[in-house]
Amino acid sequence: MARRPVNVDQETSAGQVDGRCNQVWMSTPDWKPAASLRTLRLRAELITRIRAWFSRRGLLEVETPVLSVRATTDPAIESFSTISAETAAGARLYLHSSPEFPMKRLLAAGSGSIYQICRVFRRDESGRFHNPEFTLLEWYRVGYDHYRLMQEVGEMLQEVLDGMTDPLTVSRWSYQELFLTLAGVDPLSATVNELSECLKGHGITSPQAMPGDNPDPWLDLLMTHVVQPQLQEGIVFVHDYPASQAALARISETDERVAERFEVFLHGIELANGFHELADAVEQRRRFEEENRQRRCAGRQVLPIDTCLIDALAHGLPDCAGVALGVDRLLMIAAGVRNIAESMAFPMERS
Repeated sequence: MARRPVNVDQETSAGQVDGRCNQVWMSTPDWKPAASLRTLRLRAELITRIRAWFSRRGLLEVETPVLSVRATTDPAIESFSTISAETAAGARLYLHSSPEFPMKRLLAAGSGSIYQICRVFRRDESGRFHNPEFTLLEWYRVGYDHYRLMQEVGEMLQEVLDGMTDPLTVSRWSYQELFLTLAGVDPLSATVNELSECLKGHGITSPQAMPGDNPDPWLDLLMTHVVQPQLQEGIVFVHDYPASQAALARISETDERVAERFEVFLHGIELANGFHELADAVEQRRRFEEENRQRRCAGRQVLPIDTCLIDALAHGLPDCAGVALGVDRLLMIAAGVRNIAESMAFPMERS
């Protein structure tokens, strides 16, 4: 669910992407697993603990389709696709990048609070923290807002990692106070020129292709190169993101400049993305159409809008909050490995 227009690895220069679509797969991959047997056992234990944690709290584990005739229109994500003769007129099918849309359909149908652990797929995402196929934990809490869900995420992480890591502290920052404190700029009012000057002041050279009319890529660059490297201790929640980065979150009723969204960082690694979920079908369709407009302007494929989700929202989504958490990154931290490939038996280059 992490959706930002630019995602740059802290360990590269600001003009380089984090290795996505730059890695050349070996023509003759090694047959052995990339992860150690110790790490694979730890992975199994971690997933067992996660399931037990949700079972104790009465959440229903669900499964939803991996293939769909609809795809995410998010401009920051590219989906894998295939064509099947089993569908009408050999329609194109898309591998899901998140189970979010069908899970919301279950919520609208009265499922109550639910969770899912599944494989998801995002094209052109390879690097230290990225593999095109990875494991996602996603859950939705009926009756929660994003603040209450942050509390639960912190409790879950502390409990499932107990004994695997040192005791974890928990802290919370609003997006605005985090940038003011760690970068010296107000992200809700700064112009592109002010953000550019702020980057220069921190010794960061921005890529030439950065837009002159959209502050979000500049804010993302500040986040990855200035702010995030300072979030090294424990669990850090960053909440109330700019409304322009709302994705599928509600806009705050008290401050229309911000969305009711949060992200979770664990020892400086971006781990999860959560929302107080948007329930307005009309607004959701407008956002999907705007995302497709952005894709069209960038010369990228316009994708089919998930009208089933729109219909589910129109029927009535209960007030809820949801979060998606990267299990492979969580295991990286628990196992003490530096590359996501080391948390998987067979990452893409060995698949």
